[in-house]
Amino acid sequence: MGFTSPGKRAAFLAGVVLMSSGAAAAQTTDYDIVIRGGRVLDGAGNPWVNADVGIKDGKIATVGTIKAKGKREIDARGRYVSPGFIDMMDQSGRVLPVNGAAENKLRQGVTTVLSGEGGTPVEASEIPAYFSKLETQGIGVNFGSYYATSQARVKVMGDVAGAPTKAQMEAMKAEVAAAMKAGVFGITSALIYPPSSFQTTADLVELAKVAGQCNGFYATHMRDESAKLVPAIEEAIEIGEKGGVKVEIYHLKNAYAPAWGTGMAKAVATIEAARKRGVDVAADMYPYPAGGTGVEITVPNWVWADGEEKGLERLKDPEIRKKLKEQLAAGSMEGWSNLVEASGGWERVVLANAHSDKYAQFHGKNFVEIGKALGLDPADAAWDIVLNAYPKRSMALYFMIDEKDIEMALRQPWTSIGSDAGAALKPGEIDDLGLPHPRSYGTFPRVIAEYVKRRPVLTLEDAVRKMTGWPAQRMGLSDRGLVRQGMKADVVVFDYETLDDVASWDNPVDYPRGIDTVIVNGRVALDKGKLEDTRAGAVLRHSCS
Repeated sequence: MGFTSPGKRAAFLAGVVLMSSGAAAAQTTDYDIVIRGGRVLDGAGNPWVNADVGIKDGKIATVGTIKAKGKREIDARGRYVSPGFIDMMDQSGRVLPVNGAAENKLRQGVTTVLSGEGGTPVEASEIPAYFSKLETQGIGVNFGSYYATSQARVKVMGDVAGAPTKAQMEAMKAEVAAAMKAGVFGITSALIYPPSSFQTTADLVELAKVAGQCNGFYATHMRDESAKLVPAIEEAIEIGEKGGVKVEIYHLKNAYAPAWGTGMAKAVATIEAARKRGVDVAADMYPYPAGGTGVEITVPNWVWADGEEKGLERLKDPEIRKKLKEQLAAGSMEGWSNLVEASGGWERVVLANAHSDKYAQFHGKNFVEIGKALGLDPADAAWDIVLNAYPKRSMALYFMIDEKDIEMALRQPWTSIGSDAGAALKPGEIDDLGLPHPRSYGTFPRVIAEYVKRRPVLTLEDAVRKMTGWPAQRMGLSDRGLVRQGMKADVVVFDYETLDDVASWDNPVDYPRGIDTVIVNGRVALDKGKLEDTRAGAVLRHSCS
């Protein structure tokens, strides 16, 4: 290349100088945060790379070698850097307006939660104000929610059994439409519990059609997770296909001792078959062998068919109790999943929270032990505790899941992680559900500590993908879930060697170890294990356009 005149040559050299000085200026521009020298896991399942991560204005600006300084420098040498974890089944909707810190979530590395198994804590018309309150007060994690079909039903029909009229169904649809317009991600059902259990498949299809108009989800705690697991999955898939919605199966489990080792394989095959024919169905799960819920679930659902008040009166009647014990012994029945049978008997059902000084001495004891101590049948002991706790809800742990089935479910590429636990109102105490289950404090670190480190079920890269990139893609959170340029800066730094879930059945509120830095939307929420109450979380709204 030649130059025809000294003037042109001088102009070219001046341009080179300007370009060089511009590059130098770019290199010296400060970032808000630079995370130095970590092993970066991108969240998509790729192997880690050694890199710096630069964060600016709430987003990831650079992943690579960074010469510029950050206003805040974090040394991640010898540790892993990953996207913030996403809790696909959270229960924090009621507590965050009271205490938005969500410390037990942040200390697990959770930066985003999707709540709403039981719906929003307000009516559909009040959801915009509810979301605005969360934004005004500030929350520690990103928060999105579903709306429960039972919310619409109770508003229109009350808490009793029965089929809705055409007019009532139209009223329910209007409630769902209002909720979707307000930004919920879809509808939920909890078909194991009354009054949600009184909804038919056809009812749910009609409501799903409304959510489907907004490309929403149907997320479900299925009608049965034990003896009739496969039919329950088939019902969820049918609702998705006929309603035109994506299907999310909450806390996938084979919760049935007689089918351990066989039930999960059938469940996986059913979901796989649906996915092969184009149904957008997936599932989340928690990595524990026990579920937790109210003691009242040990009573067949017909008891509550005329509402809660009438049900409590029935539960006091000795003659009705005699009938209930016969039905317990007979196993599950239409419209009710027998969790005592599913667990393998009362000796595998453990009282977790009686909400009573009278029965607090029995926390951690199974109902066979409690019955012997009180001179009662285990069922009578359980139902006395239910009545004594009202209007609060006595809680129990149901050890009804086999570890081999957990491993099989975890290996499926379409499973993500959901804790089925809420933020704690007070740090170091049980969550808003009143259930002392270690999943409230240990779910996400446990996936790595137990199923990557202690036994080779997952690779580290896939474990992180299940908690970050995959759930973000699943929920349409296109700007989260990955450590890549332009993404929202939700980031976790953890020490693989020391990472441990710690929380146990005996000490369910112990914080995990090994997670020392958590960043939410570009702001440090946890630094060297110390909470910085930045309330940097955002309300996530699903678009209905």
